[in-house]
Amino acid sequence: MECTRLSSKGQVVIPKAIRAAHRWGPGTELVVEDLGDAIVLRPARPFAPTRVEDVFGCTGYKGPKRTLKEMESAIARGAREQR
Repeated sequence: MECTRLSSKGQVVIPKAIRAAHRWGPGTELVVEDLGDAIVLRPARPFAPTRVEDVFGCTGYKGPKRTLKEMESAIARGAREQR
């Protein structure tokens, strides 16, 4: 078990062995969860977890399905038209 001390500024140093075991480097953002008799630190996730159902259809396209070849052709045509 590792021990640490709270500074006068409310800072806590996480022991190096624990930081290394979790691969927490400088700048790692941690979420602090208060469980009453314990505090849990978890790495913050850059994005909230999402499900396919949450984002499916977000493009707004309502037409027929297109093949990859058709999409690439349309992109190339659009690029030529913008010159």
